[in-house]
Amino acid sequence: MLAAQESSLPAETSQQAAQNFRLLALDIVWFGLAFPAVARFLALYTIRVDGSALVLGLQASLPAIFALITSSFALWWGKHFSDVVAGQFWPGIGYRLMFLLPAFTPYFPKEWQPIWLVFSVTIAALPQGISSVLFLVLMREGVENHRIMALTSRRSLAFNLSVGIGTLFFGLWLEEVAFPINYQLMFVVGFLLSLISLLNVQAVKVIFPETRPPAGQAVQRPWRAPAFRRVAVVTAATHVALFAMGPIISLRLVEELGADEAFMSIFAVIELSCASLAAASTGKLMRRYGIITLTAFGMLSTGISALIFAFAPDLWWTLPGAALGGAGWTTAAICLFGYFNENTPPDSLTSYSTGYNQVVMLSIFVAPLLGSQLAEVGISLVAVLIGGGVLRIVVGGWLALRQL
Repeated sequence: MLAAQESSLPAETSQQAAQNFRLLALDIVWFGLAFPAVARFLALYTIRVDGSALVLGLQASLPAIFALITSSFALWWGKHFSDVVAGQFWPGIGYRLMFLLPAFTPYFPKEWQPIWLVFSVTIAALPQGISSVLFLVLMREGVENHRIMALTSRRSLAFNLSVGIGTLFFGLWLEEVAFPINYQLMFVVGFLLSLISLLNVQAVKVIFPETRPPAGQAVQRPWRAPAFRRVAVVTAATHVALFAMGPIISLRLVEELGADEAFMSIFAVIELSCASLAAASTGKLMRRYGIITLTAFGMLSTGISALIFAFAPDLWWTLPGAALGGAGWTTAAICLFGYFNENTPPDSLTSYSTGYNQVVMLSIFVAPLLGSQLAEVGISLVAVLIGGGVLRIVVGGWLALRQL
């Protein structure tokens, strides 16, 4: 019914929806070009400053808990603006400071530099909580509901391709320019690219505003809905299984196998190329196999990837793991958003988006601390990776059994 209504939209509204679709795709292209600065190379920079698993774990987890807390204020914040686009601006600026603040690291005493690197991404997470929730709402308010999954796949494909390009560029730059000015300039360039992405977001027009329940009828609370609770459980299980291994994989590659910026660029290109292929085909596979089954396949792929990292005798043997990990997680991530989207009523976009974002952030907070603490107590990185791979496979198997 909703799709039929949207297909008969006035021509002007349909044109604006198509323009919004393009703007939201362009937004992620520019953000993807900037993203390797913090997603790929910030961990390498931190390892060079202080290579402890604890610092890497805090850097990965603390932003998530701060974003979780501030996401609770998204509804309150949004009420102070004419629409969700206007409400996005200042949180969007603040969130993008995560690209700029690490550039100031060399100006601190050496013993303070690890603390600053953790603080720089953590402080940017305060506005991220609000920004993430409002952006989920913006996607639903700017594009027809039946095109949301197409937009998600397009954004994932564009993101992986642009991250690959950005990784190659930054990797070559870091190899050729002296440390630490190479990292400082990379962070500044990343910040500028991220601002271009924000300009595209600000150009989106709201055409399907969130509907409000009739007067006297309370907004449906997500945690009271059995469907949302199922979404929350699946989302938490997959995110904990995946993100627990993030800092450990970086340590394994750099400290035990000797990866440098040049190899990490090759690693990322393999990973992102396979992620792009997965993004291009996930929509068709989802219709054929179903959301949960395809999520299970994605998690099984990431589990095998972690085991490859554990047993690889040298760096080149990790590349098949990069391919499986990129394809598997991209598939699972697109499916998870589809699962959330199909269980979100149109009159509760903000409250449901807040709940979903909080589940993701809580999982990302807990998971890296779990992996890094296991490494800190003396368990070998190989053993931690084996345990993480088994956990991912168990989650994938559990999801597969849900469909039987």
